[in-house]
Formats: sequence, C-alpha cells, structure tokens
Amino acid sequence: MDNWRKSSYSGPGDGNECVEIATSPTHIAIRDSKTPTRATLTFPTPAFTTFLEALKKADR
Repeated sequence: MDNWRKSSYSGPGDGNECVEIATSPTHIAIRDSKTPTRATLTFPTPAFTTFLEALKKADR
C-alpha cells in the first residue's frame, strides 16, 4: 500500500507525531508516522469499520 495519509487533525508540533492510514478494497493498514518503515497493523475493512463505530459511540 502506498497511498498513506495522515489525519486532517495533524498539524505542526505534536500533530506531526500521529498514525497514518492506507486503504485498499479489502484492508486498512495503519503505521506510525514517525517510523514509517517499521511494521504496520493491517485489518480487514469490516473489522476496522466496526472499531471506528465503537470509538464514535464511546466519544459521546
């Protein structure tokens, strides 16, 4: 995967130290923006979508 992107909340200062995400039709990959050549976490898209929905509910 080479379509890595940072959150729109990333900015100067501490915002540059975040995770990056890359998507494919079947998987979502996550990596540390400070060390992009190290290992990534890869999830099936449905599992990652469920995870994000749970985070949104917890944030309310």
